[in-house]
Amino acid sequence: MVSAVDTVQAALDAIDRIRHLRAFVEVWPRQALTHAAEVDAAIADGARLPLAGVPLAVKVSEGTRSHQARRLIAAGAVPIGSTSVPGPGTRWKTWGRTHEGPTLNPWCTDRVPGGSSAGSAVAVTTGAVPLATASDGAGSTRIPAAWCGVLGYKPTTGLLPARDRAGLTVGGPITRTVSDVELYRSAVLGGIPVTAPAHVRVAWSATLGYNRPDPEVVSVAERMLRYWARDFGATVVDPDIALTDPAESWHTRRARNSPGADPAIEQAGTAALEALFCSVDLLATPTTPNPPHPHSGPGEVMSVGFTWLFNLTGHPALSLPAGFTEDGLPVGLQLVARHHQDGLLLAVARDVERAISSRPWPRA
Repeated sequence: MVSAVDTVQAALDAIDRIRHLRAFVEVWPRQALTHAAEVDAAIADGARLPLAGVPLAVKVSEGTRSHQARRLIAAGAVPIGSTSVPGPGTRWKTWGRTHEGPTLNPWCTDRVPGGSSAGSAVAVTTGAVPLATASDGAGSTRIPAAWCGVLGYKPTTGLLPARDRAGLTVGGPITRTVSDVELYRSAVLGGIPVTAPAHVRVAWSATLGYNRPDPEVVSVAERMLRYWARDFGATVVDPDIALTDPAESWHTRRARNSPGADPAIEQAGTAALEALFCSVDLLATPTTPNPPHPHSGPGEVMSVGFTWLFNLTGHPALSLPAGFTEDGLPVGLQLVARHHQDGLLLAVARDVERAISSRPWPRA
């Protein structure tokens, strides 16, 4: 049996090997090893800790005192350091920074890793840790997960305390496997795994009615969706989804720092999605309209185009790795479920993950 101390020491060694990627703002070796020894002692005394000794990276803006971090630590996870987020200077937040420089995408270091949970995604992608906390106000968990080739989960709004007065930002994990997302959900939200329906119906939308995505990104995401559907007997339908661009509503709500700042648009989007979910189990889209962009910026493309709608409507959403562009850049597939159908979302994600695992992809 591997001890918590040995597991945490291995993670600390791994963090040292990826220093050049600048994922961590701070690393806490002494505190982490002390905490790991306490976990080992508790297990020896008969404690049942489902995350005993799991090395945990925490988003620096979340810290160890956030609700999700406290629940994970209570379940036996060991915090080992804080991960990077963007600094000031740009209106786009798909990057990260440490005192040594910008955080680098491990697949292509001249590209950003996504954000704002930049360092958390890099720490998980490289295998330094299996689990990192993140938070998502417009896609800040899902976008870096997509651009680093891992998983990012935004729970149904309301299951966790809101991280902002506007009620847009929700905590969540970045992980390498759906099983680890389910461990997070069990420890933090109290959910239990469920089984996917015998026959799943998924609505595919390449635009949601207002995005103009990169054709290669769409192709990679859709190919993975249909690959899974073929292998697992699911049905993919292509309804004419024409939602309203939520940009104005999102910015208004954030500026007023209050929920429901533009209820007409938000209610219309929620109503349209609920109508859609009367005939399908899930909605699938690319996670982002663009691949990871250079450190100089994304240009005019709104990287949040597919994600921030669901911060307004509150639906649970998850980004899964879907494959790579011809240039070797990761692409994400976003799955969205009805409110409080997080268990179903993860059950289907498990099946999609099985389809992914059958493909011989590299790891960063």
